[in-house]
Amino acid sequence: MRKNSIKNNRINDAVKRELTEIIRREVKDPRISPMASVTSVNVAADLKTCKVAVSVLGDKKSKEDTMAGLKSSAGYIRRMLARNLNLRNTPELSFRLDESMEYAAKMSRMISDVMENDEKKRSEAEASGYVSQAVYDDDGNDPDEEGDF
Repeated sequence: MRKNSIKNNRINDAVKRELTEIIRREVKDPRISPMASVTSVNVAADLKTCKVAVSVLGDKKSKEDTMAGLKSSAGYIRRMLARNLNLRNTPELSFRLDESMEYAAKMSRMISDVMENDEKKRSEAEASGYVSQAVYDDDGNDPDEEGDF
């Protein structure tokens, strides 16, 4: 079975769906944050291993506690996965922390801060008379300039 085959994609989706339900409803470890979610699952082609990316909203301690709780309950989660899914082999689970959501939120915040500062500087410059009032088209380009690309 190839890595990106239709069958492998279906297995990944089914495992992700089941892991999400198991972690939310059946694992009773108090260390696991209720704000934890499974973001991606990568089951090996031979169904022996599975890399699970988990996103946790919260501070550093809650992330560490959640990962410790998931790693300690990996056997139980694997057993429940075997019961719910009919696979030839039940993959061994390895959990990884996915920080892409926090990174995306941080980058979005930084972009909006830069845009606010730029708008504030532009309005201050226009109010003080340093910048002439130019007419721009929809793309923000000066229509009088030559060399539009």
